[in-house]
Amino acid sequence: MKLNELSDNAGAAKKQKRKARGPGSGKGKTAGRGIKGQKSRSGVSIGGYEGGQMPLYRRLPKRGFTKPNQKHYAVVNLGLIQKFIDAGKLDASVDISEDAIIAAGLTKLKLDGVRILAKGELKAKVTLIVTGASASAVEAVANAGGSLTIASRAAAAAE
Repeated sequence: MKLNELSDNAGAAKKQKRKARGPGSGKGKTAGRGIKGQKSRSGVSIGGYEGGQMPLYRRLPKRGFTKPNQKHYAVVNLGLIQKFIDAGKLDASVDISEDAIIAAGLTKLKLDGVRILAKGELKAKVTLIVTGASASAVEAVANAGGSLTIASRAAAAAE
């Protein structure tokens, strides 16, 4: 097989319509744009224009707002923590802090703190010190024989 022998499967590539290539093409002369008028010209963009009527996107009410002081947490699942412990990237015998989680590569950035969620199964007995956790995650860590401490951002910054 050579490069010049390669071809697409039948029907995989649709032929492009060649506009403005003479009357025999079926799309010659005006190229399907009709005669004169704003839409027949090139470089015209009238996407949201409704002929002077108030556009639909301005008639509809605005909903909700973006909270300016919203917190964004780095989310880590318990199953992923167990996977990293099994791989030897995290040590279950010592306290696992947010810095240890980042150093292990569980998450890239701390953002406003690390939040633990209960997705997956935790078998190792661990002590976690993080900014936040779901109620089910706290329960799952306790069931595995470990403990999960939720440290406030101010206390974490002071240490």
